[in-house]
Amino acid sequence: MAANMYRVGDYVYFENSSSNPYLIRRIEELNKTANGNVEAKVVCLFRRRDISGSLNTLADSNAREFEEESKQPSLSEQQKHQLKHRELFLSRQFESLPATHIRGKCNVTLLNETDVLTNYLEKEDCFFYSLVFDPVQKTLLADQGEIRVGAKYQAEIPDKLAEGESDNRVQEKLETKVWDPDNHLKDSQIDQFLVVARAVGTFARALDCSSSIRQPSLHMSAAAASRDITLFHAMDTLQKNGYDLARAMSTLVPQGGPVLCRDEMEEWSASEAMLFEEALEKYGKDFNDIRQDFLPWKSLASVVQFYYMWKTTDRYIQQKRLKAAEADSKLKQVYIPTYTKPNPNQIVAPGNKPGMNGAAGFQKGLSCESCHTAQSPQWYAWGPPNMQCRLCASCWIYWKKYGGLKTPTQLEGAARASSDSAPRGHMTRQEVQGMSPFTSSAGRAKLLAKNRQTFILHTTKLTRIARRVCQDILQPRRAARRPYASINANAVKAECMIRLPKASKTPLKNRPIVRPTLITIVKELAAQAPLKLKAPRGAPTPINRNQANQPRATSNLLGKRPFDSMAGLQFAANGRPFSSGMRTTSQSVIKRQKVNQGDAPNPVVFVATKDTRALRKHLTQAEMRRAARKPHVPVRVKLPLAPRPLPIPILPSSTSEPIVLED
Repeated sequence: MAANMYRVGDYVYFENSSSNPYLIRRIEELNKTANGNVEAKVVCLFRRRDISGSLNTLADSNAREFEEESKQPSLSEQQKHQLKHRELFLSRQFESLPATHIRGKCNVTLLNETDVLTNYLEKEDCFFYSLVFDPVQKTLLADQGEIRVGAKYQAEIPDKLAEGESDNRVQEKLETKVWDPDNHLKDSQIDQFLVVARAVGTFARALDCSSSIRQPSLHMSAAAASRDITLFHAMDTLQKNGYDLARAMSTLVPQGGPVLCRDEMEEWSASEAMLFEEALEKYGKDFNDIRQDFLPWKSLASVVQFYYMWKTTDRYIQQKRLKAAEADSKLKQVYIPTYTKPNPNQIVAPGNKPGMNGAAGFQKGLSCESCHTAQSPQWYAWGPPNMQCRLCASCWIYWKKYGGLKTPTQLEGAARASSDSAPRGHMTRQEVQGMSPFTSSAGRAKLLAKNRQTFILHTTKLTRIARRVCQDILQPRRAARRPYASINANAVKAECMIRLPKASKTPLKNRPIVRPTLITIVKELAAQAPLKLKAPRGAPTPINRNQANQPRATSNLLGKRPFDSMAGLQFAANGRPFSSGMRTTSQSVIKRQKVNQGDAPNPVVFVATKDTRALRKHLTQAEMRRAARKPHVPVRVKLPLAPRPLPIPILPSSTSEPIVLED
């Protein structure tokens, strides 16, 4: 009876899908709907499988820091794997779920340094959390409500002084004296001075324009002047003036006017107070989030001071009474009977009725994907349907409660993607089939070939230096021939740091490599591979109806058309046949096919040289068009003959006769 009774504040399992793991929620309210059903307003807690990979990496680094600080015992790989299933992430997201979907209770605690992680593995239905997940901002932050337990939160107690030993510490540096109880004033004199201070504060509020608007009546101004801020100022004034009443009176009322002291309760406006109450209803006493989301112009100290002053007002007492009345009208607990209906993922015996997912067609002889056992009183279908994976009864309960398998497996990621209600964009059906153990390795590589991302390994400067300084340890040539052999990079870098100061005095002798210039390389390539026009592929066939049913080669892929004649048929320059100058109706028209980017060949780029551009100038416009329509036909360029130079008569170098040039 007590196990099936659920109260406000309990951590419970909710089932939203027959194949997905349970949701873990904390009950905040139990409300009865108009039709008589009970709904639970719950706080959402998320598992590692519910957050992104980058946030999982952040959670791993936080877990490593916790293990180093708390000095946890060493864990095996299986324990580390199962420990991730026990970690949850708190959130401030609320939702309403039917109370009939509750499937049991669990225990969730805040992780602190005194906890031993292995204790969570030894207990059933036990979880922990240390980070807060924001589903909207997709962030993972440390919980502000952390319990400060551990070595780093302990006070350093000095050694006890021996009998007769004097304390040589300077007390003024350790603390500040704000009140001396052994003063010469009587209690009645101090009380009279405090009354005068309140009267001065009331008069100062009457002179202040902003205060007269906030406290329009004399009673409100007097009540504001009687707050602690006025009394603290008065007592501090007595301390600074050596408990001289005359000097303290003159300090309260200087020449510029009376001193006005206001606390956070008076500084905040009515709209700011309403924002604070709204934030307090949403976030509770999480003052960092209240300031960040609702009051960013206020300091954290101002928000905290206003909270404790706000608790002394009638507004707080009134809200507390309203909440108590609402709590009395709501349900305190609800009884949910044990859920006994069969799960649709059950693999039934051949003689019985199959389940909803047709699990009766599973192959015989398959073992459990988690514990690899072949015997179980009940089997459950797990993962994508085409994989035909199954779990035994104990592993199925573990999967539903903790959201994972007892042992790590590569199929867990595929099952996680397929079991989610929303489709995942990064996991296609071909990828899931490629991860199946029933698919050959060659087919798996073919399916996943185009889904792999390219990565580049960029070496740092220290790594490049270590390759030269520690050649005897690293042996780069041998490592290049054996890329599968691991290299202890940390040892190489450590040795490099030791040898580096010595290596700087005796620099390494680099063998100079004579490299030719770019102009030399271009000339050699031009001489070895001169510009050649593309040769014809062979005798093409005409396009007709019979050819449309035959498989075509690369020309069909690119949608090209043959240009020459075959079997006595003449073709025009654009590749279409004609008869007596007109195209007949019996000729078929083939549409241009769309080329798939994955099957298209690599693009070929022809760069025109200086000589090629010079030859183009000698072609007429008709020849240029003809060459463009028939790129496979060699182009013959008729170069103009160079003009012959005129003979120049050889004359003597010096003559007095005039020079006559005959035409």
